Amino acid sequence: MLSPGRRLEAGRRFPSVGVFRRASRNGGAPFVEIGQNVTAGDVLGNVKVLTLTMPIEAMTDGVVTAIAADDGDPVEYGTPLVTIAS
Repeated sequence: MLSPGRRLEAGRRFPSVGVFRRASRNGGAPFVEIGQNVTAGDVLGNVKVLTLTMPIEAMTDGVVTAIAADDGDPVEYGTPLVTIAS
């Protein structure tokens, strides 16, 4: 149990290698920004693996506190991508 005033931080990691995309298309608006409220199931970004684009979804409700990868960054198995405080 968390003490009052403490927040649980949950990091969303990707289970494969690929290229992280913060927006659905080049030059488009990012899916999320730091400080934004998200709900479980919201798309936080995409990872492109070969010709497949795989969405990264929030696993919990909360506030985005960190985005660890920039648009176009290569990501490896287990790379932390987005942190959500609930």
